[in-house]
Amino acid sequence: MQYTHEELAEAKRQIDSLLHKLRETHASLSAKETADRLKPQITLAARRIDALEVANALIEREFACCNDAV
Repeated sequence: MQYTHEELAEAKRQIDSLLHKLRETHASLSAKETADRLKPQITLAARRIDALEVANALIEREFACCNDAV
């Protein structure tokens, strides 16, 4: 499926926003005294960060391919 430059830019903007919020959440949860009890939430946040970083990298690759083709 082909996406427009605008669609990719908006997706990247949204992913960057989510990454920022998730990183703050991860840091906040990790800093709590009850971090051991919050391990599932911390792990989930870390896995979501990893997944969104992959998505961001793929979008950036798509941008590079589009710019090379022009």
